[in-house]
Amino acid sequence: MKRDLRIVFMGTPEFAVGVLSTLVEAGKNIVGVITAPDRPSGRGRKLTGSAVKEYAVSQDIPVLQPTNLKNEDFLTELKALNANLHIVVAFRMLPKVVWAMPEYGTFNLHASLLPQYRGAAPINWAIINKESKTGVTTFFIDEKIDTGEIILKDEVQINRDETVGTLHDTLMEVGSNLVVKTVKAIAKGDVTTIPQPKNVSGETLDLKEAPKLTPENTYIDWNASMETIDAFVRGLNPYPGAWSYLIQGEDKQKVKIFNVAEILNTEEIFSDINISEEKVTGDVFVKGKRLFVKLTKEVLEILEIQLPGKRRMKTKDLLNGYSFDVSCKMFANPHSH
Repeated sequence: MKRDLRIVFMGTPEFAVGVLSTLVEAGKNIVGVITAPDRPSGRGRKLTGSAVKEYAVSQDIPVLQPTNLKNEDFLTELKALNANLHIVVAFRMLPKVVWAMPEYGTFNLHASLLPQYRGAAPINWAIINKESKTGVTTFFIDEKIDTGEIILKDEVQINRDETVGTLHDTLMEVGSNLVVKTVKAIAKGDVTTIPQPKNVSGETLDLKEAPKLTPENTYIDWNASMETIDAFVRGLNPYPGAWSYLIQGEDKQKVKIFNVAEILNTEEIFSDINISEEKVTGDVFVKGKRLFVKLTKEVLEILEIQLPGKRRMKTKDLLNGYSFDVSCKMFANPHSH
């Protein structure tokens, strides 16, 4: 017998909007949306609603914005929506009183092939770790983060020049379709779940994590190989941006780097410099309208950069009006200064 679903959707960023809009367009009955409280943004620090809130309001869907998910008033309002299925996409951890409420459970869309890359930033870490594929997974929520029983998965190839921006958009589209497919299966009552593998005594799963991005784990290590730095930069482009300290004399600036390229034929470009003898790791130098950094064994070209207080720019445009100190360098270790 087909179930008549009444769905509450929970999410906050743009990624979640793609999924919510696909559900609405597929004619699913969304009786309410839960999203983050409005936050100050822009120069005027004006209170602004989340991307999900803006979309929900445009569709006349009721919106709840609790600061505390265990608050009695919020729980009363949530129960009053009389939903029998909750869908979670890019939201926060739910207390059991919320995820156990609906008759047909609460499922989450996660942007990785679980059990790999559990955590807050799965799309970034898949690129940073040079994976050739990733994907999306729907699973029923349980007490722990991203460990519940898997409903469906869909795989996506990661292109050689993929950035977190392009992969985000691909996974949003694939994930939206997977959520609709999952809802259809739940409505028909023919869901077969697969438990995620658990560590058995004496065995450990070889799992890669996807921790939250912080200033500490988004800093470029100039001692790494070109391939590693390139993947790191792409995995943080456009958000939050890989960063480094640029040292010019006494001046230390925090710069963000968004695009790099490996220089394979150094002799052709640097015929007047003996790179391996005259430059050390982290040295920055300009040739024409091009900006380079010496790595341990290779030379890398910086194609897009953002200086403090400036917008992100192609290096060739920046060099039209900005000159780098001859002794400037990228600092390899943020904790040594």
